Amino acid sequence: MRVIAGEFRSRLLQAPRGEATRPTSDRLRETLFNVLGPLVEGSRFVDLYAGSGAVGIEAISRGADFVWFAESARPAVAAIRANLSALKIAGGFALEDRGVKKMLEALLAKERAAEIVFLDPPYEDAEAYEETLKFLARHHAAVLADGAVVVAEHARKSPLEARYSVLERTRVLEQGDAALSFYRVV
Repeated sequence: MRVIAGEFRSRLLQAPRGEATRPTSDRLRETLFNVLGPLVEGSRFVDLYAGSGAVGIEAISRGADFVWFAESARPAVAAIRANLSALKIAGGFALEDRGVKKMLEALLAKERAAEIVFLDPPYEDAEAYEETLKFLARHHAAVLADGAVVVAEHARKSPLEARYSVLERTRVLEQGDAALSFYRVV
């Protein structure tokens, strides 16, 4: 696994030990950031179910202003910390190691609006997709900036809903066994 582009281009990233975490592939990350394009630079970016932190680190590498990582699995948290340390990234991020729910509650309490939210729970955890997307839809005014994009990585064979209240899917990209669903507030 490596950083695709930007300041840390081609630098290697560590994946969490064990089989519990499925990192977003380099190819799918490249597709994601090609679609997001100029939205990333200067953005406030949220990486939920962050795993190795590769997606959030890619955002930092491409000029995101601030990245929030949320992950609760100890091996994954260790990998995120190791990757940030190896790249000498000392600021411009926050890591919530108590999980996604705590991160979302903190963003809501502080009314921190993000321009981009990426979520990648375990593919088989349908409840995590449902809860997270419904939370973002319910609290969109406090946690999502105007024009924000919410992107969910999921199994291609397990499509997500076209709409979660005010969050409407605008695009689906499929690549191998994975898919990216893009949502915006309507």
